[in-house]
Amino acid sequence: MKHYLVGGAVRDEMLGIPVVDRDWVVVGSTPDTMLAAGFKSVGKDFPVFLHPQSHEEYALARVERKTGPGYHGFEFTTDSSVTLEEDLSRRDLTINAMAKRESGELVDPFNGKHDLEERFLRHVSHAFIEDPVRVLRVAKFMARLSHLDFTVADDTVELMKSMVEQGEVSNLVAERVWQEMQGALQAERPGAFFETLRQCNALSVILPEVDALFGVPQPEKWHPEIDCGIHTMMVLEQSAILSPSVDVRFAALCHDLGKATTPADVLPSHHGHEDRGAKITEKLCERLRVPRKARDLAVITARYHTHCHKAHELNASTLTKLFQSLDVVRKPDRFQKFLIVCEADAKGRLTMESTPYPQADYLNEAAKVFCVIDAGAIAKQTSDPKSIAQAITEARVKAIQQWLTGV
Repeated sequence: MKHYLVGGAVRDEMLGIPVVDRDWVVVGSTPDTMLAAGFKSVGKDFPVFLHPQSHEEYALARVERKTGPGYHGFEFTTDSSVTLEEDLSRRDLTINAMAKRESGELVDPFNGKHDLEERFLRHVSHAFIEDPVRVLRVAKFMARLSHLDFTVADDTVELMKSMVEQGEVSNLVAERVWQEMQGALQAERPGAFFETLRQCNALSVILPEVDALFGVPQPEKWHPEIDCGIHTMMVLEQSAILSPSVDVRFAALCHDLGKATTPADVLPSHHGHEDRGAKITEKLCERLRVPRKARDLAVITARYHTHCHKAHELNASTLTKLFQSLDVVRKPDRFQKFLIVCEADAKGRLTMESTPYPQADYLNEAAKVFCVIDAGAIAKQTSDPKSIAQAITEARVKAIQQWLTGV
């Protein structure tokens, strides 16, 4: 049997970026041969093995045949007659369809090296249309590589559009959408993921709540970029600068979803978009089965981000209610992430990218005053259990009022 380094390891090595995972394809072998050589079987859908020493993945060369809709509708052949070129031909993009022999010689039957040098994401063959996940993967690669000047080849964009038109993208299951989106949110330019989906008309199918923001106007005084969709992409970009957290970046994506539902007769004003946005975000997270921590941050950010922007205008009672709603005592880390998203929102506006955001420091100081109140001590001193919550709230309001007035 022969083995070859394939896929992302070859691509990233040629790009000069860190190689995270090294995957291998094995030609001329069988599952029994691999097991006899000490490899451990880990593949569920097709034969994949872990090397006994390096623990890197070794997959038997395979070809596939489309048998039904969606990305589960495939049959695989992995017998020892499958060639390296046949295995590479089933891959999504030419830059992922290269391999290296043990000698270091490049195997490149689909001109991946050329597309790598020209900075193109291009499909390997027309079989690309058989797997709707590839639309998400192309968008995710744009999130990872667009900062290196990569673009999607025109003919690949057209194929992706045809997949949307034929309904293939509608077959994507929620878990896979979130998995690919999560990878994109971790990337250098997460906004490129959503921009690429919009370019091929898939955003309206996969994330209609985000797609609906484009073309919706906002007051130019506060939003020189005007368009809500453009603003959201700018906020997402700022959130990526400010934090590596997927939860922060997802909340940035969702913070203004309510603006897409503003009645046309009141535009460009968006009164009440916060509560509408929180409800839309809850439904989106339920549909995509977004993890609880990411969902909770996104929902509270949608509901309370304008409170943060107006922090200096809030009285002691309103500040207290805000901190209670944000649960700053029990979830201080989430509170810090909330402040980061709000800062990204303020900076994600044309010409305002470098504007200071003192509201974050202000709310941090006010939150310290809120948190210093000893709720347990107040509870012990209150004779009527029904009055405990009110007593704690009153103590916090009083403490913040004293802080505000400098008493």
